[in-house]
Amino acid sequence: MLDNYLLEELVVFDKTGTLAATAQQLNVTQPTVTRGMQKLESDLGVTLFDRQPNRITLTKTGQEAAQQAAKLLAMNHQLVTDIRNFDAAQQTLTVATTIPGPLILFERLHDQLPANITVKTGLLKATQLNTTLKQHDATLIITNQAPSDDQLSATLIGTENLAVNLNKFMYQANQASITFAELKGLSFIVLSDIGPWRELIQAQIPAAKFFYQKQREALAEITQYSDFPYFSTNLSPLDVAFNAQIQDDDSRVRIPISDASAHMPVYATYLTSQRHQVQPLITQLIDAWPTVE
Repeated sequence: MLDNYLLEELVVFDKTGTLAATAQQLNVTQPTVTRGMQKLESDLGVTLFDRQPNRITLTKTGQEAAQQAAKLLAMNHQLVTDIRNFDAAQQTLTVATTIPGPLILFERLHDQLPANITVKTGLLKATQLNTTLKQHDATLIITNQAPSDDQLSATLIGTENLAVNLNKFMYQANQASITFAELKGLSFIVLSDIGPWRELIQAQIPAAKFFYQKQREALAEITQYSDFPYFSTNLSPLDVAFNAQIQDDDSRVRIPISDASAHMPVYATYLTSQRHQVQPLITQLIDAWPTVE
């Protein structure tokens, strides 16, 4: 069994190139590093260093050992992090999401949720889903794509349906539904962090302009005092604070978008081994999901 401190000394020496710099970085004496490197060579049964009268360097075996040691130390560090996250997950159920709409639902359900549930407010990237769950940095992730990983499971909790809010005097506003193509060339006021919806609207609406706002308050104020169209979903009515800001003097009508891509399935994704732990919350989300457009 190799001691971690010896591996750390080897990795630092590989980066710094001298025993003196290694000792300084690790806050130990140079003789301590020298003895440690000699012990590591003895434990491994190989020569790691080329020792010259005024210089010491790593052999090719030493360079390989330093690279492997760096990987092992990183794995050990990740192991500690994963175990601590796992322990925390036994006490707290942490929820993350890759799409913004479900955050509105969690805000609405805040007083009804168990005390041990924590919801992360920032959006997670879809590419981080597998790693975040497996490292126990989140127990449940709300996303628009079911995972393909054998260790993960997903439950459909509902569908988020996109609509556009147009000035009632626009000719497009006089219809029961609308397509992305019919919104061609319009300018929209949009929240910046809307996850996969952002790429979707940019790809689907030809020649459109999008004025992105970071804050919901700024979006609501601009919406209230301008005629820019804006998007909403069937979850938007649950956002009481936002709707209160824009409902006065709003001359727009809400029109559902009929394209298939405007209807986004929403899944609760989790480690299959934690199904029992997350099932009550999933059931609560399904029951609270809006059933109307």
